[in-house]
Amino acid sequence: MSHPTFATGEQFEIVRGDSRAVITELAACLRLFEKNSVQLTETFGDDQIPPGAVGVLLAPWPNRVDKAVWMLNGKEQKLDITELKRGHATHGLLRNAGYRKVEHTESAVSLEAAIFPQHGYPFHLTHRVRYELDNDGDLQVTQSLVNHSAEAAPVALGAHPYIRLGSEDTSGLTLTVPGQTYLITDETLIPRDKAAAADGMDLRAGREVGSLDMDCAYTDLVPAASGRVESTLSAPDGRSVTLWQDETFPYTHVFVTDKYPGRAQAVAIEPMTAPANAFNSGDGLIWLEPGAEFGGSWGISAEVRPTNVRA
Repeated sequence: MSHPTFATGEQFEIVRGDSRAVITELAACLRLFEKNSVQLTETFGDDQIPPGAVGVLLAPWPNRVDKAVWMLNGKEQKLDITELKRGHATHGLLRNAGYRKVEHTESAVSLEAAIFPQHGYPFHLTHRVRYELDNDGDLQVTQSLVNHSAEAAPVALGAHPYIRLGSEDTSGLTLTVPGQTYLITDETLIPRDKAAAADGMDLRAGREVGSLDMDCAYTDLVPAASGRVESTLSAPDGRSVTLWQDETFPYTHVFVTDKYPGRAQAVAIEPMTAPANAFNSGDGLIWLEPGAEFGGSWGISAEVRPTNVRA
């Protein structure tokens, strides 16, 4: 579906059973995912661009590049500063790009966008994404990058979904993230060290969102029985929403904010193949050879019917 007043361009709706998702032309953004009429992601208005980068896809790097500068073969590369407050380049090069439709069926849509050589990033790539609703009505997202350059290109992937559980106040939900360690950052949120998740930073047993104030990445993630890493928001009645990620994404960034429009508190759970400042640290960074493709999958599943309520 499309509408001339959508600030995010064409809207691609996919439906399967009682599940529905809406993806936008701008940034291939996950604007909405709902199951059994329960809203599972934060959304925004027709005349808005994604506030707080909600739902956008991140390529060829997620999070930040320190002071928008990195080195390539001994030569300084200067990216555009897109986080003015801290002076960094943030969330890649496609946040303001329109994606082209490749295929659109009732339950799936595939999109792609080009990354052209530019100052600070002299490489030519294509970012591809497929959103699909499975037989259970859960959402799977597959992202990849293809290098069209004559030389190997440094790449990483990420996504920026904000998770919710219907009309529940997110501050009263329990957040569980299976990270054994987290990255310690400086005052500008650039990682400088790693520490064991302990005390207030340990989310493995779950903590109430209202007690959290964080913007940091977890790693050394422990897979669930499914083999995937699962981070979950859960309610006391047993309802839950889970963001899962495959082994391609060894980092989970957690951002808890009280500044999301219309919400007292919101939580972004961000699957990432590399942490902030990977272009400088090399952590998680992939050097993608000419003609090669790199990618992986993540998704959102949910139990939206109460399980702890007596009949």
